[in-house]
Amino acid sequence: MPSAKPKQENLLLNLVCNLALPTYAFMQLSRDNRLGPLWGGLVALSFPLSYGVYDFIRRRKTNFVSVIGIVSILLSGGLLVGQAGGFWFAIKDGALPLVIGVTVIATVRAKNPLVRELFFNEQIVDVARVDAALAERGQREAFDQLMLRTSLWLGAAFVVSAVLNFLLARHLLKSPPGTPEFNAELGRMHVLSWPVIVVPSMIAMMLVFWRLLAGLKTLTGLTLDDIFHAPEEKKG
Repeated sequence: MPSAKPKQENLLLNLVCNLALPTYAFMQLSRDNRLGPLWGGLVALSFPLSYGVYDFIRRRKTNFVSVIGIVSILLSGGLLVGQAGGFWFAIKDGALPLVIGVTVIATVRAKNPLVRELFFNEQIVDVARVDAALAERGQREAFDQLMLRTSLWLGAAFVVSAVLNFLLARHLLKSPPGTPEFNAELGRMHVLSWPVIVVPSMIAMMLVFWRLLAGLKTLTGLTLDDIFHAPEEKKG
């Protein structure tokens, strides 16, 4: 019996909970005449944290990157409560993608490298068909080299993201911690991180993924329709 198709993530709800509501809370609710800097900041962080828990319960799906995201939110909450300065937020924002990038590269020789979990897994690729085609054409060694290059490209993209995160935080977070002005700067950083960091990083990851697919097509002789899982036929 085929396994149930995984539920798709609600992109609109993702954007509202991870961008719109936290930004509003940081920039508006953190004022002294409202919730104040501490509670306004914690409310802002509660939206992406709640969404992450909700999405996991709904789809029963998580991965290393998702876990890092939750850890980032919890660390931000700890820094807010401790009234840490902008330097420590910059360290936190730079360290987390750096950890992912280093892990991607460090696990390349492991039995289950992180790049497989991200790009070459059963939910995306028909792994059994690809493996059979690689064995038939004697391309297993070339495939291992392709995965090595993919890991290096992906790791480099995360390292660049780490540097950009650090620089953006250092540029924007100038006010004393525990003030409405500091939280407003966190809100602006949250907004600017999308065009400056998130979108370029997503484009870089898509380019890495498409280079992987191009390599798979060459090594296996399969088409993209063959490499991806075929959609389930509707029962009449």
